[in-house]
Amino acid sequence: MLLRDSEVARQVRVYLLDMEYLARTQPVEKPAPTDVTSLDDRIDQRITHILGKTVVPMFNALIETSGEHSRELIALRAGVQRIERRLHQHHARLQRLEGVRDDRPAVGVMAAMDGMNGRTFEHHIAKLLRRDGCTNVVVQGGHGDRGVDIIALTANGRRLVAQCKRFAPYLSITSPDVQKFIGSAKVLYGADVALYVATCPFTPEALNIAAEAGITAVHRGVLEEWSAGEPLRILE
Repeated sequence: MLLRDSEVARQVRVYLLDMEYLARTQPVEKPAPTDVTSLDDRIDQRITHILGKTVVPMFNALIETSGEHSRELIALRAGVQRIERRLHQHHARLQRLEGVRDDRPAVGVMAAMDGMNGRTFEHHIAKLLRRDGCTNVVVQGGHGDRGVDIIALTANGRRLVAQCKRFAPYLSITSPDVQKFIGSAKVLYGADVALYVATCPFTPEALNIAAEAGITAVHRGVLEEWSAGEPLRILE
């Protein structure tokens, strides 16, 4: 009904179609070498740029001046923003799968982390979160952190918290450790995604409690794969 009867919505539809045509026919401002970036990849980047820099601001202006159809325009804008986020995620995933993996440590992944102090380890985890599309990543470990070392938002906007423990590999995360984190993550922070990241194993009971409470236990084996480039499924 909106697309058929509303002049504003008709203009929005025509504008989106025009922008898609321009994205697929005009060259990017700084084209990458053809042997590195595919044509489809450049088209995705161009469309994402147009959505973020042109279409969304246009929706904002229309919403401010169109009282009658503001609700429908807000819904359309939300759809465009979802497409933009998915394109960002798709582009990042393609880079991980097809690009040159300069960020993949060749050897000694865990040895490097075992040599870190606690603060450096927290910043290493923050870097992994950013690599996998998280935003607003803040390392707050230390006095007064209320049991959470890192807070962030996932690529799709979920609230994330992480506890980071750089322990010797012969130690283990126990069930009381996980239970304490559950209170901080779920009650104090209201987290949608909660990561307990450790350089050591978890006891079987600790793993069971984490699974029941919706805590993602990133133990030594998972941490090694994550640091080597494999994304955490919970972040996708």
